[in-house]
Amino acid sequence: MSDHVDGPRSIGDPAADITDLFVFTSPGNPARTVLAMDVFPSAGEDAIFSNIIEHAIAVRRVTVAGIGNAAKFDPEAEEIRFSFRFETLKRDAAGSVIQRGVCKLPDGRELSLTVNDEKGTSTPDGDVRVFAGLRSDPFYLAWDIAILKKLPNLLQHTNVLSIVVEFDTRRMLDLAKGSLFGAIAETVPPQQRNLLGPAISRIDWVGRPEQTNMRLNNPAMSAITDLRDLWNQQTPFAVSKVLAPLFLQRLKDSLVTWDLLDGKADWTPETIAATANVFLDDFLLFDVAKPITDQSHLEIEKSTLSGHPYQTGGGRTLDANCIDILLTWLVNNDREFLQGGASGATKPSLKTFPYFATPNTELQTVTDSVELAATPDDVWSLVGQFGGAWHPQTARVSLTGAGVGQLRTIRTLDGQQIVDRLEAIDDTKRSLRYSNIAGIAASHYTSTLEVKPKGTGCVVDWRAQFVATGKTDRAVKVIVSTLFNTGLESLKSQFGVAK
Repeated sequence: MSDHVDGPRSIGDPAADITDLFVFTSPGNPARTVLAMDVFPSAGEDAIFSNIIEHAIAVRRVTVAGIGNAAKFDPEAEEIRFSFRFETLKRDAAGSVIQRGVCKLPDGRELSLTVNDEKGTSTPDGDVRVFAGLRSDPFYLAWDIAILKKLPNLLQHTNVLSIVVEFDTRRMLDLAKGSLFGAIAETVPPQQRNLLGPAISRIDWVGRPEQTNMRLNNPAMSAITDLRDLWNQQTPFAVSKVLAPLFLQRLKDSLVTWDLLDGKADWTPETIAATANVFLDDFLLFDVAKPITDQSHLEIEKSTLSGHPYQTGGGRTLDANCIDILLTWLVNNDREFLQGGASGATKPSLKTFPYFATPNTELQTVTDSVELAATPDDVWSLVGQFGGAWHPQTARVSLTGAGVGQLRTIRTLDGQQIVDRLEAIDDTKRSLRYSNIAGIAASHYTSTLEVKPKGTGCVVDWRAQFVATGKTDRAVKVIVSTLFNTGLESLKSQFGVAK
């Protein structure tokens, strides 16, 4: 998923897991360029930036050093770097919990900012403006890409932590020296001595989308070694010469696999080798002197590999359909456009600063029911006990307190722990409502269980609503649906199915 969860190390540290990098021209002012990076996949509403990680976007001027099968993009040594550090949580004058941070600009100036302040912070003369906060994830993936099966957007309703830098293009980039650049984003931990081994140089970095999850760890390839953590330890703009042959061979093998995924060969060995060489130098190319549009993503690379001058500014807008653009290129060399099962992210981008759409806060719903042959009272006498021991996935239950406010701690057969609180119970109406305190990757989770008469038997309704956090909306729905279905199906053997 773009750069989401791209390796064991980043999966273990989601606050440092970069999900995406974007470069585009400000829709409201063509004289300004926007750099943006996202971290923390499936961030919950209380997600905060790590206070020990440096978040950085670095830009270097690039020259075209070869075309056609000799295509090559050479970055200069000088780096234009925007780095962000964030503090621990504090309270403002009104007592609200806030997080503050500092952005260090390439010339050494520092901009203080408050997380989630949509106005952002600007320099006194307005040449740079920055933002950091929770926003709707603009990335979307609507494929089972290993088998080219269309799906709904797998990241529907998810949020990320976004960092945005907008600046005056000419003042920041000195276009007299050239207008083509490469950008990367990285998360760098404190460099301190590690008694168990060498210091970790970085947690994650990204240039072009899908370098790790689709090219280096191609899901259509079987029994391959996961190279993603090794790749993420490389220095951007300077991949290790010792390890370069390993990565290059994987890129070639991956391109061959993608090419044959539809049963047709559209690439020659020469173009595969040339494209792998371009991908090995992983940075997001953009030319600020040309138009950057929703369709211009990867056009610079494609044109240069084809042996003719590029026409657009490349880059990547928030609304760019980067997966389908990339998949079409890899699978059939742009012979036929491959449109996935969704045509856009959960929300389209904004045309004004900070450009990312507002966070997703809509409650999601899961419902299930079963019709039984027993009377409502007989069924309620079992499921109406808040202890929940009737559920077949329950290994043991412990209760704390009594009545409304009572807590139950459920240990499941697979070793998970779920803590719920009773919010309401009505034995007359055979209904109870509870909230989840821990154990389910969701906030605002409430669930209602009701038993109602139907014919000579009854119907048991179980429903929940929540906002997913830490997992995708789809993943949480699967977890809750499985929990409901397993429980309700078990009642059939005890009470019989209504006829």
